[in-house]
Amino acid sequence: MAGQGSTGNIMAAICNVFFPGLGQLVQGRLLPAIIFAIVCVGGYALWWLIIPAIIAGAFHLFSIIDAATYKSDN
Repeated sequence: MAGQGSTGNIMAAICNVFFPGLGQLVQGRLLPAIIFAIVCVGGYALWWLIIPAIIAGAFHLFSIIDAATYKSDN
C-alpha cells in the first residue's frame, strides 16, 4: 500500500464510514479491525445508556481517520 492519503487509504476510510473496522480489514490490519468493530457495534447497541454511544461515535470517527492516515511500514 502506498503512503498516507493514497487511493487505497481513501477507499479504506470510505469503507469505515459504512462499517467501523472494515477499512482496516481492507488494509490487512486484522486486530485494529476487530477492536474498532467490537467497540463501535457494542457502543451503538447500548445507545440508551448514552455514554457508550458517545464513545462508539468517537471510535467510529477515529477509525475513519486512522484508515485515511495509515502509513505502511513496507
